[in-house]
Amino acid sequence: MKLSRIALAGGVAASTVLLIAGPAAAHVSVQPVGEAAKGGYATLNFKVPNERDQASTVKLEVNFPADHPLSSVTPQAVPGWDIKIDKSKLDKPLEVHGKKITEAVSKVTWTADDSEIAPGYFQQFPVSVGALPEDADQLVFKAIQTYDNKEVVRWIEEPTAGGEEPDSPAPVLKLAAAAEDHHGGAADDAKEADDHKAADTAASTEKTGTAASSSSSDTTARTLGIIGIVIGVAGVAFGVLAGRRRSA
Repeated sequence: MKLSRIALAGGVAASTVLLIAGPAAAHVSVQPVGEAAKGGYATLNFKVPNERDQASTVKLEVNFPADHPLSSVTPQAVPGWDIKIDKSKLDKPLEVHGKKITEAVSKVTWTADDSEIAPGYFQQFPVSVGALPEDADQLVFKAIQTYDNKEVVRWIEEPTAGGEEPDSPAPVLKLAAAAEDHHGGAADDAKEADDHKAADTAASTEKTGTAASSSSSDTTARTLGIIGIVIGVAGVAFGVLAGRRRSA
């Protein structure tokens, strides 16, 4: 009987530990929609769970990496949340499509207007970004989460070399290998369009040549036919005249 009670107590204690550890393990994270490839563009979702039982999340700040600035950062509107975008000057301008970019987004802040993240819920904040760096394997986005009771949680600790997760880890985006056509998609489409255009031109030329040849053949046949008719009429006239002379 005592053993059963001890086992039951141990089970309850273990369950309590799991329940406590569960919410503590949740943190602000970032996941790409599909794949985030080096040198390409991607849509990122910053996932924000509410970890408190008596407070709601009302603000999220996401700092973008200064060591790998992104030339394009476009957040998607989230109903019930205001968005503020901060930019900063770049020490080294970026070259994008032949243009120099002298500033980049350094921080995006979402503030609850008539909405919030209640206990037991989470919210995703989508952002379109690019071009992703080609000389990095990951990007670290330091985030700050604010609750309506004025509590502030800083998710800013970067991963350790040993791979152990820190207590307040920053969202980390893993970058996939560069796609072979991430720069050549438009060129391939243009080449395909040129090929189709060349084929259409060749077909049109062939059709025109065939039509011209057919027209030339028809003209020759008509000319020969007219000549034949003239010769035939002349022959009939000659025969009539010859017959009259014989009769005379």
